[in-house]
Amino acid sequence: MSISKTKRGFVYLLTAAGLHAQSLPTHVKSANPKVVGAPAADVLSPGLFETVVATGSMPLENPTGIFKFYGYNDNGSFTPTKAGSKAEANKTEPDKNTYLILTGQKGADATYNYGTHFLFQGHETGVSGYITRINLDADGPHRVTLMATTDVNGAAIQVIDGSTWYPFSQRLLFTVENGSNGGAYQATLDVPSKVDDLSGVFGRGGYEGIQSDGQGRLIICEDVGGSAGTVNTLAKRPNSFIYRFVPYDTTDLLKGGKLQVLQVHSRAHAGAISYNFYPDADSAILSQDVVDLHTYNQPFSTQWVTIHDTRLDGTAPFNANAAAKAADGTPFKRPENGQFRPGTNFTEFIFDETGDTNNNTQAGTTYGGFGSIYRLIMGAGDAGTLFLVYRGDAVHAGFDNVAFWDMDHVVFVEDAGDTLHTQRNALDSAWMFDLRADYSSASAQPVRILAQGRDSAATLDATLGTVTGFTDNFPNEGDNEITGWHLSDGDPTAAGLLGAKVPTPFQNGWRLFYTQQHGDNNTWEILSK
Repeated sequence: MSISKTKRGFVYLLTAAGLHAQSLPTHVKSANPKVVGAPAADVLSPGLFETVVATGSMPLENPTGIFKFYGYNDNGSFTPTKAGSKAEANKTEPDKNTYLILTGQKGADATYNYGTHFLFQGHETGVSGYITRINLDADGPHRVTLMATTDVNGAAIQVIDGSTWYPFSQRLLFTVENGSNGGAYQATLDVPSKVDDLSGVFGRGGYEGIQSDGQGRLIICEDVGGSAGTVNTLAKRPNSFIYRFVPYDTTDLLKGGKLQVLQVHSRAHAGAISYNFYPDADSAILSQDVVDLHTYNQPFSTQWVTIHDTRLDGTAPFNANAAAKAADGTPFKRPENGQFRPGTNFTEFIFDETGDTNNNTQAGTTYGGFGSIYRLIMGAGDAGTLFLVYRGDAVHAGFDNVAFWDMDHVVFVEDAGDTLHTQRNALDSAWMFDLRADYSSASAQPVRILAQGRDSAATLDATLGTVTGFTDNFPNEGDNEITGWHLSDGDPTAAGLLGAKVPTPFQNGWRLFYTQQHGDNNTWEILSK
């Protein structure tokens, strides 16, 4: 049993470990401004600090080919070295972090003790994808292990966005945000890891967030940008879906199951909020359905609709996005990530929309142009109810990665992008939301707990990416992004699934990590003073 109560600025958590007080982070007054050519330091809530656990230039203990460093391909210098050129190595951008406490893990050095605390990542960009493990107990030469660059058939791994641990089959799961060519992988803990392509089971889609409930059912968030309007040229139509995969056998996902899409019933007309209901992008972008979805205190009935059944439809890879549209699934504006709310027995799933990441979007706040946060309450069977938790604006926009702080507080981080950073003169932030608050009231505001800075390499990249007249195409992104925001106690059993326990940050083994993507590609652990 878990009970949370608020009193005098503290959250009191009653857990199996007993009653204790945990102070919540306080507000960081402002985001870091985006100043041309000027790096900026990260600013955390008072009482928090961060330490690097791996950096992009760190060599892998078992390099191969172009895969020699944690956050860079070995295909050029880390910064341009020739006058008139902006050529540099591809930055691989370690993405979603997954923390596990494991025994008996091996690496490239058969004589070395790698410890018991590990952080796993896939890499989002670069020449191709790969999987790494940060050995948190290890010394420098053994700090980062390369786990895989190819699948079991020898095909290069695609660049990876999301990850999670699936205790039922003892596999890491990774997702690929690559539209109709995307999908998912499962990977063993071996070094080298055995990696299976799950596209014949999950289908192909722009998959990013992936989380399991206590029964082994997986919810997958898709991030596929829609087409811009003819009139609303700076806004995109909703084009991404929330999926649920119900496996036949949780111990072996390759045996297949049913892929379902979330269908939300319209309040404005009969039937579902569907991509097919609108004839063009402009009508979809500024529809009454989109207004309703971004209006506070309006419940929507939902259901899961099966779009692929392995036993009936086979194991050939299929286009999940197209199947979702054909089944009148409900499209959202890039719902990148979500997590189950602790203390709800996996009946509440909180997820985000990233939105248009453009301050001039014609969708504005009313039509979800700056993103949003939703609560999906799942009832018996396939039915459920959807509520808006928070409607984004120019200050709070581009929500991406997420982790619960406790039962009632959840942190969403921004991936606003270089364009919106420039437009609002503000870099990304991590925001804490109280799920008990009514954000329709102007007095209710989220708390900024991290103002992301910009390291020197990202500052240079932001400049090079805008320079014309140089001799080389530029392969890398600019401003740093907050990604891989992950709070876990590392429990590798089903009891350790995210959402199974109420987190107690910095206590009882709970640890908080994130990656400052782009630039130096530092992965940090946040600690409490």
